[in-house]
Amino acid sequence: MDFSAGDHVVYPTHGVGKVLRIERQSIAGFELDLMVVEFERDKMTVRIPLTKVQSVGIRKLSTPLKMRTALDTLKGRARIKRAMWSRRAQEYEAKINSGDPVQIAEVVRDLHRNAGQPDQSYSERQIYESALDRLVRELAAVERIDEDSAAKKLDKYLKAA
Repeated sequence: MDFSAGDHVVYPTHGVGKVLRIERQSIAGFELDLMVVEFERDKMTVRIPLTKVQSVGIRKLSTPLKMRTALDTLKGRARIKRAMWSRRAQEYEAKINSGDPVQIAEVVRDLHRNAGQPDQSYSERQIYESALDRLVRELAAVERIDEDSAAKKLDKYLKAA
């Protein structure tokens, strides 16, 4: 993958970030080329050796077509397995950390509650908010809109289900 300063990228465990620069640093006597990625909202900057970029799963933003597939996923019926909550929570976390917008959309769809439905437990709400936040941030970056507009767009899709 070829990344350059100013590109938006998706780090599976952190979400959408912006490449600030590619730099060379001497660490423990070794010269390393590092990609510096800033996650402005989280006030976090990470440096990833270029040799590790692929193995940690950093990728370019999704295509508009891939985001459309993710949004269409939100319209489907929730598929909640009959497994124990702890097992389902692990599966949801794995889907969120995959960085794949379609899998993240599945989590949002499965944990979304409309008015009149029973309330979520604290842990369900935490996982739901995490998945929703990741999807909103990538949608905003792909469509070059602010996060509030992206959240409203996702909300429309969820209400259409």
